[in-house]
Amino acid sequence: MLVTIIAWIVLGAIAGYVAGLLVRGDERWGVVGHIVLGIVGALVGGFLANALGFGSGREGGDVVNIQSIIVAVIGAVIVVVLVNMLTRRRV
Repeated sequence: MLVTIIAWIVLGAIAGYVAGLLVRGDERWGVVGHIVLGIVGALVGGFLANALGFGSGREGGDVVNIQSIIVAVIGAVIVVVLVNMLTRRRV
């Protein structure tokens, strides 16, 4: 169980880093901010994937596979874009 949680945190951190590379014009959060947003995004992506019926939906087992990486990156991009929209300063 603990290994699964650590694997999801690491996967979320990688997804956040990738989301930071994909979402341009968002350099103010930095690498650490994107990693934190990526961990949140991985949770959001996993929840959405399970809600839409194409998540793994199983406890334990293989956490890091291509499907979970894609879902985590998509969730991280969604969270980064939403945070950017909510925190954008008006000029």
